[in-house]
Amino acid sequence: MTAAIDPRELRKALGAFVTGVTVITTREADGTPRGFTANSFTSVSLDPPLILVCIGKTAFSYPVFCAAKNFAVNILAEDQVDTSGVFASKEPDKFDRARWRTGAGGSPIIEDTTAWLDCETHDLVEAGDHVILIGRVIDFDHSNANPLGFCRGSYVQFGLERDAVAAAGQQTRVGAILESDGKILMLKDPQSGTYVLPTGSSLGSADDEKSLYGKVRALGVGADISFLFAVYESDNGNCQWVYYRGEIVYGPKEDPAVRMFGFDEMPWDKITDSALQTMLRRYVTERTENRFGIYVGDNERGQIHALSESYF
Repeated sequence: MTAAIDPRELRKALGAFVTGVTVITTREADGTPRGFTANSFTSVSLDPPLILVCIGKTAFSYPVFCAAKNFAVNILAEDQVDTSGVFASKEPDKFDRARWRTGAGGSPIIEDTTAWLDCETHDLVEAGDHVILIGRVIDFDHSNANPLGFCRGSYVQFGLERDAVAAAGQQTRVGAILESDGKILMLKDPQSGTYVLPTGSSLGSADDEKSLYGKVRALGVGADISFLFAVYESDNGNCQWVYYRGEIVYGPKEDPAVRMFGFDEMPWDKITDSALQTMLRRYVTERTENRFGIYVGDNERGQIHALSESYF
């Protein structure tokens, strides 16, 4: 890495590219199954049918895959976060914790994925601290399952997000937990003195003054609103609240209604909406632990879909 490039910042920049999540599998010479989680996968050619995956030279499985004549790419479905975690770990019994079968080329094919590609090794290309493993597809299949995504260190569940913002017959309010330097932006009601988060009628754009982005722009804030954090219904079922989490790039402007609170300074007694307070308490806890989830339910009960903040 040259002195002009900060590897941590480069990693963040590369992490802005949304990818799928795969488990790459093969067998050792004695037949032992081996596999690891990877998002450095892409198609190369349709004629001939070629794909590639990049493997770090420090990876435990590196010599096994370099010697393998066959391997498989298993593209995970959105409900296979646990499978991703298992194959990203160093656990010795990974295949004991996954349902799989043997493909035509001899490599393990994981069940219930959104797609899989069984490959013969076509070529190995040296590429810095990685090797590019190019495979020729000999068999494949796919399903209608939603894929599992990955971006900026978190899993992305596309189906959940689509359902969250498209509930028919309900009024929707979209808000954001916007953070800068460990502080959360909140808005003070001048009459009651209570605090809320910025919200709009939709995610929208900065040109739509009724949308979340329009409201944020009016506060003099530039923000990267990246990930879904919570979805819940009001107690009467007439309104659905959708909250994202995001990072403040610049701003806010000076305004007595705008306050920035550190995690240990939150005005809990002035946040009178119990659902909002519960959500913010969860945010502070998960942000402190650097492990996020998506809450889906109503204002009293629901389920948290766990995410991971670890890069592969």
